[in-house]
Amino acid sequence: MSSLPTPLVGTAVAAAQDNGAATSGAGAQSPVAAVSPTFSPLYQQIKALITQSLQSGEWKPGEMIPSEMDLAARYKVSQGTVRKAIDELAAENLVARRQGKGTFVTTHHEDGVKFRFLRLVPDEGEPHYGASQVLECKRLRAPAEIARLLDIRTGDSVVQIRRVLFFSGEPTVLDEIWLLGTNFKGLTAEKLTEWKGPMYALFEAEFGTRMIRASEKIRAVAADAATAALLSVEAGTPLLSVERVSFTYGDRPVEVRRGLYVTTRHYYQNDLS
Repeated sequence: MSSLPTPLVGTAVAAAQDNGAATSGAGAQSPVAAVSPTFSPLYQQIKALITQSLQSGEWKPGEMIPSEMDLAARYKVSQGTVRKAIDELAAENLVARRQGKGTFVTTHHEDGVKFRFLRLVPDEGEPHYGASQVLECKRLRAPAEIARLLDIRTGDSVVQIRRVLFFSGEPTVLDEIWLLGTNFKGLTAEKLTEWKGPMYALFEAEFGTRMIRASEKIRAVAADAATAALLSVEAGTPLLSVERVSFTYGDRPVEVRRGLYVTTRHYYQNDLS
């Protein structure tokens, strides 16, 4: 049974107030140390340890993680502390509780998750992924702006993808995607074309890179001639421009995506909470 690293064993009164003071398997309290200025609640420290196990692949997407009782014994804390940590992980869509079954690592293959990053909703019908036409997929050196967004050096290796998404047979989205080269060795246009399903599910299954969260900027733009031709609209047609930076574990940026959306029969939905 592994025990907490020194910073986690050295909890103070604030940890005891966290509805789950550190305990051994028999329920005895752990030693109390002085509070440091960088102290964080115990459940957040347990959350960090569980996240590390998710990141390392100890529990893979789709797999069940140990029970709250087992995790409490592993980390020598109360079940209440573990429960609070898992509550936050579930709220962040990293894990999902299934009634009567346990807690599972979420995956981009699941219906409840795969549409999380697809915000384009048809005026009629249910959200769905459209057919993808890959225009190009190539490895090159990162331009300065892309390097800044990916937190790498200018000239580092990146993979650039350009594609058109078709919904109901109509070209609707023109995507330009930039990926960290180190994470996506072996990614080709053929792999992208052969894959059926969300692109993030491919990244998760084939390249071990899971998108955790994204930050977006949205503005209205007019279609230039080249874009208009690819999206079968008139030059000057209003489009929705969406720039996204996607992050994996450790808040590490791994993707920059710039999409141009035709919203004649779709709208962009964002749920706030």
